[in-house]
Amino acid sequence: MKGLLIISGLGILAMLAEIFKFKKMLLPIVLIGIAAAYIFNFMEWNSGMSIQYFDNMISFDKLAIAFSGIIIATAFFWFILANDYFEEDSNLVDHFALVLFALVGALMLTAFKNMTTLFLGVEIMSIPLYVLAASKKKDIKSNEAGFKYLIMGSFASGFLLFGIVLIYGATGSFDLLQIRNYIAQNSPSLPMFFYVGVVFMLIAMCFKVSAAPFHFWAPDVYQGSPTLITALMSTVVKTAAFAAIMRLFLIGFAEISTLWAGILAGVIALSLVIANFSAAMQNNVKRMLAYSSISHAAFMLMVVLANVRSNMSVNALIYYSLAYSLGSLAAFGIVYNVTKNGNENLDSFNGLSKRNPVLALCMTVAMLSLAGIPITSGFFAKYFVFTTLIGTQYKWLIIIAVLTSLVGVYYYLRVIIAMYFKKEEIQESINVEKSNMLVISLTALATIVIGVAPSIISEMFNF
Repeated sequence: MKGLLIISGLGILAMLAEIFKFKKMLLPIVLIGIAAAYIFNFMEWNSGMSIQYFDNMISFDKLAIAFSGIIIATAFFWFILANDYFEEDSNLVDHFALVLFALVGALMLTAFKNMTTLFLGVEIMSIPLYVLAASKKKDIKSNEAGFKYLIMGSFASGFLLFGIVLIYGATGSFDLLQIRNYIAQNSPSLPMFFYVGVVFMLIAMCFKVSAAPFHFWAPDVYQGSPTLITALMSTVVKTAAFAAIMRLFLIGFAEISTLWAGILAGVIALSLVIANFSAAMQNNVKRMLAYSSISHAAFMLMVVLANVRSNMSVNALIYYSLAYSLGSLAAFGIVYNVTKNGNENLDSFNGLSKRNPVLALCMTVAMLSLAGIPITSGFFAKYFVFTTLIGTQYKWLIIIAVLTSLVGVYYYLRVIIAMYFKKEEIQESINVEKSNMLVISLTALATIVIGVAPSIISEMFNF
């Protein structure tokens, strides 16, 4: 709870930086504030913090604290990575405020107890991202990305809100636990429009994580948005959305899983096939990573589909969120530095091992992790997901996931082959800011460490 309050305060402070002329001090202040938010978040693990007035709306239990810890840590590294991006931008204060308020919405999604808070969290997170996606004002692709994200996001919000209204009409409550109790007591006599509401909410949340067939916005938005904003969407937004989905469907709608499980299984299968085969045909690296994110969304949805309300499912999703965030942050950080000349195609990575060996090594680690190759964290992330699903009737999804992952290995290896085996067109070495190199190196190292010793994370959370 204190972490949420600190990040909210930082957002307000960022808006005042222009008026009180402390723009140049804003980045250090934000980094110190985010570090403080993480420390307070960690301290609440055993002691907890509750404000009685808000308890029926938002509550940071251990599940929320675990996911919010990943979000806050990712945001800390992201701000360091974005150091030179902010230095070049004339709208410095606006960008800081927008990113911080998007973080506020993300933290709300990890801890909501009420449908109202869920909707507010989604909108507080999404609206700044619509603006950030279009923040390269002179770039037509960025403008298009922001417009597409806004239009499609508005449709998804409409589905979410209509779903909430239908559920309220059937149960008479917005409270998640009261809805769960109502379902348990009245499951045979629930009206048909209640089930329609649940399906509408599932559609809306699938859009937020860009699962097929609600994924059409993702490749264009990922490609058109500034690379570091794409990194933010791929990490913080994904983690927050999956924390919300887990809380919504494994707590609120668990009793009627027979309704939504079949639909979700179809979404997962479709996402795995479409994402991996589409990614294999891409030459633009950001579009490839966009389709890759759809595939990873399918893996995380498998944990929800397994419907195992225990440490196993929680640990699997937390580990996968962390592993994916680390790999994605490293990958997009490298893409940002390699493609500053405007060329975002695969050939921009040709000969990177000679132009900057450290970047090439870190990109190799990131690609292998996203592909799920041992000894990286991505391997155990997928292993834990399969473990949760193996005892269910959806074992056929594991077969599809394994086969489509083989296609995934192909397009990740294309990047590695380009870096080590193709002749570079540009002979110049790539100079990377020390802060950027620090983040890229740390995330790549962490990917290896939690891949070699997954118990560091998987056994950390005892709920």
